Amino acid sequence: MFVTRFAPSPTGRLHKGHAFSALTAWRAAKGAGGRFLLRIEDIDPTRCRPEFEVGIFEDLAWLGLDWETPVLRQSDHLTDYAAVVEALDRHGLLYRCFRTRKEILDAISDAPHGPAEAARPGPHPVEEEARLLAEGRPFAWRLSLDRAREALGGAAWDALSFIEEGSGPDGETGRIKARPETAGDVVLARKDAGTAYHLAVTHDDALQGVSHVIRGQDLFEATHIQRLIQALMGWPAPVYRHHRLLAGPDGRRYAKRDRSVTLAELRAGGLTPDRLRAELAL
Repeated sequence: MFVTRFAPSPTGRLHKGHAFSALTAWRAAKGAGGRFLLRIEDIDPTRCRPEFEVGIFEDLAWLGLDWETPVLRQSDHLTDYAAVVEALDRHGLLYRCFRTRKEILDAISDAPHGPAEAARPGPHPVEEEARLLAEGRPFAWRLSLDRAREALGGAAWDALSFIEEGSGPDGETGRIKARPETAGDVVLARKDAGTAYHLAVTHDDALQGVSHVIRGQDLFEATHIQRLIQALMGWPAPVYRHHRLLAGPDGRRYAKRDRSVTLAELRAGGLTPDRLRAELAL
């Protein structure tokens, strides 16, 4: 069964780029006689807001999309993500990192071997970790690439790959060798939410039986580390189909942080869903 999903975060209103991605996935599911899921990725408690979630439903319905119910909300599955963190820690694959984001960024800027090397700070010395824990300092759980490679074995590590039916930013397609080292020792659980994007998204794709991940090329690099998490947890690997990113008249891709014109604003301005769908089809 062909199963795909559109998984926005309710941190702002949807724009044309979101509409393009949602329509691409929806049309793929309809064309394959498969299932289209809507997932609300709301693990960021500081930025996600209920009114933006309501806006997602309004915008997608206006666009003419339909999806299965009930809709999965990641905030309802925090205990599931915590169980994954516990399992990975039990196998010795994680370590506590008390370093702040600024300290990590400073290390990256000073690193002689590039950002990926600097993003592997490694565990704290035992005495330092004990002291920081005793002080009640907040920490994140990081996935150790060294321990992950050891757990999988060299042959399995070297064989890690994924199928790309679309294309990456540089035209990558077909069977792609996974290079999780490009992400460094990623954070899998944050102190504010108890989980992080890479862990939550791979868990949910496995839980929901997603066979095809259809998303923008800006997330192509994330596939490398997500493929590793799938292997470590024994989860199936979906087929990936990354698509180009929609850009505005100025040549810049649509993004919430740039305050791109939202679908709600376009709707208020008189744009019809049929016209927008036709425009995006081009």
